[in-house]
Amino acid sequence: MILHEKRARPAPWRSYIAGKRGWTIPLLVLEWPFDWLAYALSHWSFLEALEYLGSFSVLVAVIFYFSESGDRLKQKHYQAWQVINTAQHMSGSGGRIEALSELNADGVPLVGVDVSTAFLQGVQLPGARLLRANFSDADVRNSNLESADLSYASLDGANFRQSNLRHTSLDAANLANGDFCGAQFGASDLSDATLDAADLGNADLSGIKWQRIKSIKKTNLAGVKNPPEGFLTWALRNGAVQLESNPNCPVTSGNP
Repeated sequence: MILHEKRARPAPWRSYIAGKRGWTIPLLVLEWPFDWLAYALSHWSFLEALEYLGSFSVLVAVIFYFSESGDRLKQKHYQAWQVINTAQHMSGSGGRIEALSELNADGVPLVGVDVSTAFLQGVQLPGARLLRANFSDADVRNSNLESADLSYASLDGANFRQSNLRHTSLDAANLANGDFCGAQFGASDLSDATLDAADLGNADLSGIKWQRIKSIKKTNLAGVKNPPEGFLTWALRNGAVQLESNPNCPVTSGNP
């Protein structure tokens, strides 16, 4: 920012060069006219007005920037949804990992989102609202969906190996044929969920709500960690199995 201040009148040429060394005279010949020019301009009110107007324009720009922040956020969300919808039924990521994470970070509900067959390894969706979402046959390994709402969601055939599903609502969700090897289900709600033929080998089941599981036929429970009291007996009686441990199935830490 230019500070507008009135300058003192330059001295006459003879006084200006008095006492100066001879080799500096050529430089002073150039400097003296500019001193007069600066003196004249410093007394020009028009330039002072321009300076005030420049400061005012910055203020106006700041006001407009913040007043339009909501529109920019809407545009950002629109573009994220466009990425997700355009890549529907594609097997790759197609930018959906970043788009989903950004929307969730901004608190946007992801209800009914269709990411079937998508490559979403490592996606971060803690606390996401994914009611009725479609993750069928998606690769969601090593992901974080802690405290997410996956009620009525389809995880049929999806790969959630070594994923964080702690405190997740899986109420009435379809986990059939899913790969949940080494996943962490601590305190998750599996009420009315279907787990037929899912692989829960080495998964952490500490504190899960299991009493109202809808179906658990042919579900592999080999090496599960921290199963609630009575769960294994009930599950095996209702069709679950304990197959030989899969050497490729990761082992959880067992921490709730």
